[in-house]
Amino acid sequence: MIDLPLIIGSFLVAIVVGLTGMGGGALMTPMMMLFFNVPPLAAVSSDLVASAVMKPVGSVVHLRRGTVDLRLVGWLCLGSVPAAFCGVFLARAFAVGDGVKYALGVALLLAVAGLAAKSWLAGRRASTSSTSSTSSTEGSAAGSGRLVVRPIPTVLVGTVGGLVVGVSSVGSGSLIVVALLALYPAIKANELVGTDLVQAVPLVTSAALGHLLFGDFQLDLTVSLLIGSVPGVYLGARISSRAPGGLIRAMLAIVLLASALKLLGVGNAATLSALAAAVLVTVAGWRWRVRAAARASRGSTDLARAH
Repeated sequence: MIDLPLIIGSFLVAIVVGLTGMGGGALMTPMMMLFFNVPPLAAVSSDLVASAVMKPVGSVVHLRRGTVDLRLVGWLCLGSVPAAFCGVFLARAFAVGDGVKYALGVALLLAVAGLAAKSWLAGRRASTSSTSSTSSTEGSAAGSGRLVVRPIPTVLVGTVGGLVVGVSSVGSGSLIVVALLALYPAIKANELVGTDLVQAVPLVTSAALGHLLFGDFQLDLTVSLLIGSVPGVYLGARISSRAPGGLIRAMLAIVLLASALKLLGVGNAATLSALAAAVLVTVAGWRWRVRAAARASRGSTDLARAH
């Protein structure tokens, strides 16, 4: 049976996903559990099956554009595909009591930490690139080579990410991106997004297959999710160029933090205190990034005038 409120909810969540490129499982699964009283294992199973349908769409675009490092995809999938399938059995083990609920709360906290780390790494990379702009002709020759792939750390990233996705449906768009940024700081932004999207296809498919076989998949939930999320993702992607991405990601992190704390059973007073602290930290970090960008801009201008 089609659930109209769930369609509306998934449409709104999918707009955020289209705007930011992340937060699908991290928002969709908690929404089903907290607002629609969907059992944890059913929420994870249905969200993963819906994601397996939607993920290939963006992947095809990046493959056609050539913004995918297939070597990284291969090494990541070597670890993530079997780990995601095994994660389903862990999810069934956690299903006793509130195991999946607590596992999802921990995964959301990791996703919040991942968003913060990604913002920090992106800020560092932006300031580094701006300060080195005057020597771009020398750096371009060195930076034009292909990435040097580190197989063992990359497989480990895929394994951990796949395990988390199999258990909670969270991680394919947040945790793995941050780990790739840390491992390969020189990777281009479009290649980072494209590589993560393509590797997520076999990862999510493996997890979805496991949940179809051994989880608690519900067809009506998945159909409602797809009806709402497909147009939502499209709309979010269309307006993403006009929206301040940094602000949206900060809001996403705060929403994820609130969801994580509620899933972990934290009281309202403690949750509000944590959210207030998160807002203060976000504002302070934003001001620091603005000042750092201004200093870098003044420095490059002074160097240009000196030459």
